[in-house]
Amino acid sequence: MNIHEYQAKALLKEYGVPVADGVPILAVDQAEAAVEALPGPVYVVKSQIHAGGRGKGKFKELGPDAKGGVRVTFSPEDAVANIKEMFGKTLVTNQTGPDGKQVNRLYLEDGANIDRELYCSLLVDRSCGQVAFVVSTEGGMDIEEVAHSTPDKIHTIDIDPAMGVTEANVEKICMELELEGNAHDDAKLLFPTLYRAFMEKDMSLLEINPLIVMKDGYLRVLDAKVSFDGNALFRHPEIVELRDKSEEDDKEIEASKYDLAYVALHGNIGCMVNGAGLAMATMDIIKLYGAEPANFLDVGGGASKEKVTAAFKIITADPAVQGILVNIFGGIMRCDVIAEGVVAAVRDVGLQVPLVVRLEGTNVELGKKIINESGLNVIAADDLDDAAQKIVAAVKG
Repeated sequence: MNIHEYQAKALLKEYGVPVADGVPILAVDQAEAAVEALPGPVYVVKSQIHAGGRGKGKFKELGPDAKGGVRVTFSPEDAVANIKEMFGKTLVTNQTGPDGKQVNRLYLEDGANIDRELYCSLLVDRSCGQVAFVVSTEGGMDIEEVAHSTPDKIHTIDIDPAMGVTEANVEKICMELELEGNAHDDAKLLFPTLYRAFMEKDMSLLEINPLIVMKDGYLRVLDAKVSFDGNALFRHPEIVELRDKSEEDDKEIEASKYDLAYVALHGNIGCMVNGAGLAMATMDIIKLYGAEPANFLDVGGGASKEKVTAAFKIITADPAVQGILVNIFGGIMRCDVIAEGVVAAVRDVGLQVPLVVRLEGTNVELGKKIINESGLNVIAADDLDDAAQKIVAAVKG
């Protein structure tokens, strides 16, 4: 689960992390009051969407020459004008896709005297099974290019969970970020605090870009992106309250009601698979044969007939779907349960596009019998390669 920048900063501020003063704007008529609440004369107007690249993004309605989704202003009047221009517009960034996201929330923040921009994030380093700091002296809007062109400038410091952030860890991070003086003193408190917040709130990502060294030498968190482990949200009802469903795909929201792992994509072949690895392989082989998956959907190892029916309905609700591939390898999940769910869903919602079904594993013969005797117009497949070729051929006519 993702939250907005202003929510992330409020959370970090509770831990004592240095952030600038700011005011969230949830309606355009709050612009003047928000400006009056900050000292100025420098104000930063920030679009609040669940996507990166806001500063370089462009608003669909404002033309290519308009400023991006993060704007520095130098007077109360200029700040109000930018708020009114940005609110409700559609921001397209390198992470939103071509459709962009509507800006329904803004964050007005006090300006900062920036000396240097750094990069700092915490994430789970799966190579060692530990939380790690990832840091670089090259913070700011071009961090993706830094990672691509000069990966030697990005450094990873793994944290032993039994020890937490040690003094040696802090010194290593400070060395990589070239922190001295006041910034070095701030770091002794900041980095252990960030780690504590990450662990206590069950975060999966805490990204600060940029972490700035100000002209007076002190550190400040200038931006914050936070994602939480969805499997741990039951422990954090206060975090669940921060969820902004307007930032999520309607189909993903519906899938979450049934504990389905669903991610909407931009292709035309809907996928219903059991197991994340098999789902990834299914998407890969669809691309191999020249088409694009419309979704990632893992019904899980113990899905019921009701969950399978819900999954099928979610796939068919996507107008971009021109064909469906059901790929099930039955271990814990029985093929007959999948078959019953598919048949029930098709009878309920109808079938307007080609459907290829590949079943293998537990009760596979019974599953095939249910499909074959259903009267549905289903294309049978023997294996994954055969299934992918058949659905791509059917979609292409």
